[in-house]
Amino acid sequence: MSLRLEKVVKAFGNPPVEIIKGVSFDLKDGEFVSLTGKSGSGKSTLLYMMSTLDNPTSGRVFLEDQEITAMGSRELHRFRNRHMGFIFQYHYLLPEFTALENVLIPAIKAGNVAEKREYAMQLLESFDLKDRMHNVPGKLSGGESQRVAIARALIMNPQYIFADEPTGSLDSANAQNVMSIFQKINREHGCTIVYVTHDPEFAALAQKQIFLVDGQVKNIEVKKRAASRR
Repeated sequence: MSLRLEKVVKAFGNPPVEIIKGVSFDLKDGEFVSLTGKSGSGKSTLLYMMSTLDNPTSGRVFLEDQEITAMGSRELHRFRNRHMGFIFQYHYLLPEFTALENVLIPAIKAGNVAEKREYAMQLLESFDLKDRMHNVPGKLSGGESQRVAIARALIMNPQYIFADEPTGSLDSANAQNVMSIFQKINREHGCTIVYVTHDPEFAALAQKQIFLVDGQVKNIEVKKRAASRR
């Protein structure tokens, strides 16, 4: 078992308002999972707790049978850098770094830049950014910056990828390219991928679709294998 949630609740405000209301489910290693639901259903809030970037108000989250909230901050940071990739709605690139340098940031933290440089260049080329890899973010379009951010999430060949609307700022062709790369990584490397999306076609690519309604899991649909988008 890869990831497990037990009666997870997330509340904000005073008096507290529950955004996530007692969610429990588990994901197995190598699953390709979409989180869907209307705006305000709690998709991103749940993703952040699953990915260790936020703690639940109550309940427990486990990764590889380790309770996340029981890990020290240094241990958790090291675990994230080596085993997780994160993709947000905004790219969060360092403005003074080139595209290539931004992709290599996790490798810089891990001390293995030399062995990752060629792979970083391959990733950027696969995202049609071969001629842009030495540009700083100010010289990139929004879509190009998002593709750099996705390449950064992939550079350490993470065991888990958590993505919040990863194709939201991309045109149709690049969005399909990103999802194809996700599928390939999931298929060839067994990486567990969890992504939030409003696109029903992209949601349908998932092996497991988790539907949220008002902070609760309404339905979990499981397929034998991921679909292919034509």
